[in-house]
Amino acid sequence: MTDFAAIDFETANEQPCSVCSVGVVIVRGGEVVDSFYSLIHPEPEYFQWFCQRVHGLSAEDTEDAPVFPEVWAKIAPKIEGLPLVAHNARFDEGCLKAVHKVYRMDYPDYVFHDTLAASRRHFGHRLPNHQLQTVAAACGFDLTNHHHALADAKACARIAMEIM
Repeated sequence: MTDFAAIDFETANEQPCSVCSVGVVIVRGGEVVDSFYSLIHPEPEYFQWFCQRVHGLSAEDTEDAPVFPEVWAKIAPKIEGLPLVAHNARFDEGCLKAVHKVYRMDYPDYVFHDTLAASRRHFGHRLPNHQLQTVAAACGFDLTNHHHALADAKACARIAMEIM
């Protein structure tokens, strides 16, 4: 894969529509050409303790953040015509569809590719697991800020460039 957008969402609670941050990395010609990160004011507007424990974000972090439609208006032109890549794409695609539905936004038929599935095919049993940080390390990427949406999107982009 040489042209794609790697994307990662973090959620505030158990609702897939509760995106509270997004990271996007644009790859063209096999090179990272752009990246984007934003906090997002989640909907519904509450944080579950287990989500906070994972990514460290809280209501105070997102209280002045833009809502999803404002953030997506900046992202959509950057990713137009590109396939999207995510690690465990089912989660990120589910978030994207859910938040589009909540805000009654038209959902383009984005094509998602999954680096988790690609890792399982490529590495098989050679890795102890196929978690993002493990696969990133196997691809030569040091993921030091795991569960920060942009750091995770960068790791995902590296994985895609290496094994997809």
